[in-house]
Amino acid sequence: MGSGAGSFLKVVAKNFDVLAGPLVSLVYPLYASIRAIETKDRVDDQQWLTYWVLYSLITLFELTFAKLIEWLPFWSYAKLIATCWLVIPYFSGAAYVYQHYVRPIYVNPQTVNIWYIPRKKDGLSKKDDILTAAERYIEEHGPEAFQNLMSRADRESTYRRSRSSSYSYYDEDHSYY
Repeated sequence: MGSGAGSFLKVVAKNFDVLAGPLVSLVYPLYASIRAIETKDRVDDQQWLTYWVLYSLITLFELTFAKLIEWLPFWSYAKLIATCWLVIPYFSGAAYVYQHYVRPIYVNPQTVNIWYIPRKKDGLSKKDDILTAAERYIEEHGPEAFQNLMSRADRESTYRRSRSSSYSYYDEDHSYY
């Protein structure tokens, strides 16, 4: 009988993370969340809503990096320790992480342009690019050349409208062919 209990304890010790993980990360938070819903205290509501937000982020992280995480033998234990820190009200880990990391990102979102294309140095940099281009053209070629350019653009625009009027109908939002 002693060897059976010893082998049982070995199995429990080896699989402690598998057994304790769902209890710590799901069962207790579920119970505490239901209790928080039934109370009028706003602090416990915030604690458990915050926990579920962080739990969701951890789960998304695990799903995204599953192939990398399977190479980390300590991941399940590190997750269990982190989850205990988030769950146990004495530590208020969920509130700490939310206040110091999640909330600043949510309240003050920083936009990052991943499609950054630097402008040329001689490119148009003013807000009113069309006027800047017209002024530069007049300086380089003179007002007569600009007037000729505008006349030619008017003629081409009139020509295009006369040709397209027989083939298309325009309203404010759409063109129909």
